[in-house]
Amino acid sequence: MDLYLSLKVIHIIAVISWMVGLFYLPRLFVYHVENQSYYLERTFLVMEEKLLRVIMNPSMIVTWVSGIVMIWITGFESLLIFWVYIKIIFVLCLSVFHGFLVTSFKSLKSGKNKKKGDFYRIVNEIPTVLLILIVILVVFKPA
Repeated sequence: MDLYLSLKVIHIIAVISWMVGLFYLPRLFVYHVENQSYYLERTFLVMEEKLLRVIMNPSMIVTWVSGIVMIWITGFESLLIFWVYIKIIFVLCLSVFHGFLVTSFKSLKSGKNKKKGDFYRIVNEIPTVLLILIVILVVFKPA
């Protein structure tokens, strides 16, 4: 298998892993803020931190690095295609959302969180919408 196809496989696996975290972490936040138990709170903090540190952060980095290297391999002419710019903007939005989740986790960990479960339920839909838009762009590649 050539380098480009290997990178594409790595990229797809990293994207899937990252998206799983982006879907699951806000749901953990819902359970975290709605529980009344000190022990459950400790459990949620461990789960959230491991999800971020072990799955989400590495997956986001591999997604970005493999995507940039694939652009480099195919030539920067691919950046002249309109849909690629839109996809990059959506992936930047996912990265900003990731940063928001990191900030939210730090707020929960420090005990300074003021957001309710309903907020995190709504926020949980953001990566879903972005994923749908990215998949549509990748499959249909509008001019």
